[in-house]
Amino acid sequence: MSSTPLPKAGVLVPLYIYPLTPNSWDPLYDAIETHPDLEFLVIINPNSGPGDLPSPDPNYAREVARLNRYPNVYLIGYIRIDYCRKPLSDTFAEIDRYAHWAIDERPGLGLGGIMVDETPNHHSVERAEYLQKLHEYVKSVEGILRDRLVVHNPGTPPDPKLADPSPDLILVCEEPYPRYCSDEVQHHLARFDYSRLQCGYMISEVPRDEVRALVQNLRHRAAYIFVTEIAGDFYERFGPQSWGMMMEALQLAE
Repeated sequence: MSSTPLPKAGVLVPLYIYPLTPNSWDPLYDAIETHPDLEFLVIINPNSGPGDLPSPDPNYAREVARLNRYPNVYLIGYIRIDYCRKPLSDTFAEIDRYAHWAIDERPGLGLGGIMVDETPNHHSVERAEYLQKLHEYVKSVEGILRDRLVVHNPGTPPDPKLADPSPDLILVCEEPYPRYCSDEVQHHLARFDYSRLQCGYMISEVPRDEVRALVQNLRHRAAYIFVTEIAGDFYERFGPQSWGMMMEALQLAE
């Protein structure tokens, strides 16, 4: 009797590595080309947001245009909102700067959505209104392309009242592996049980011999997965072992 195929999931790539040279992102390009059947959701983060003018700078312009040529890559831009304490006008200005990439004279620079970091997980009327206005802005602003994805990163499952209107993806777990395995985290994940198609997981400090099993488990929980063995600055480096192992595990028995 054959086993049930694992659900298909994509690679979540928090790409916070500055592309100083055309080779800085080689591990990503190698993975994209080696695994054309995997979807890569890549978060571009020039400087905790779109960066200073000119935006994008020449290095980012070169690499963003290159990434956009791959059919299995979907690019979104990073912003952080300090748990809704950043003024909305400042948040909208950063979104506008990303949107301007698509209407820049240089071709191929458009992004397909926004990843909103430091979204809250506890509800208040003011926070809900802030997130609603942000959501509506991303979905309507000229220059954000494709599906205009809205991705929230509270790092833990948020109060459901903060997911209305519903973001396209919620990063419900951003934890080191020992804490991810704790009863506290597992209880919280079970209490707020969002659909796997709406969930992303980012797990660090994963022992090498646990990577494959963890990825296969997370495929039942999440549409997008990021797993690394690195314990510090893990969004600024490609895991020397876990990076390739994650791709292999994601392609098993699809």
